[in-house]
Amino acid sequence: MSKSLELTVLTGSDALACCTPLAQEPITEQQAAHIASLLKALADPVRLRLMSMVLSHEGGEACVCDLLPAFDLSQPTISHHLKVLHDAGLLDRDKRGTWVYYQAKPEAMAAVMTLFATTALTASGR
Repeated sequence: MSKSLELTVLTGSDALACCTPLAQEPITEQQAAHIASLLKALADPVRLRLMSMVLSHEGGEACVCDLLPAFDLSQPTISHHLKVLHDAGLLDRDKRGTWVYYQAKPEAMAAVMTLFATTALTASGR
């Protein structure tokens, strides 16, 4: 017996305009280029870990000083990776004194999740 699971997909102002689910309709060349830049930013293992750490950090934001101990990398290297994520539109940043705090952009996270969403998933016993 198969079961159907309905997913709610964020659209409009809750998601980036470029990110129609890939399974819904073919995307344009311009949309593909924009989506590729988001995915390239996330494709680096350090940046993927940084995104995970920022998202899971208390309050949903983290300072470079909070992230640095988890890596065997210098502060400038971590800051560079965070800048790449910021420039790609995945993170917001807020300078407070000498530290910069990073927070994931909800609309960017929704857009990335929307890329691979379908309106219905079928669960099977396989």
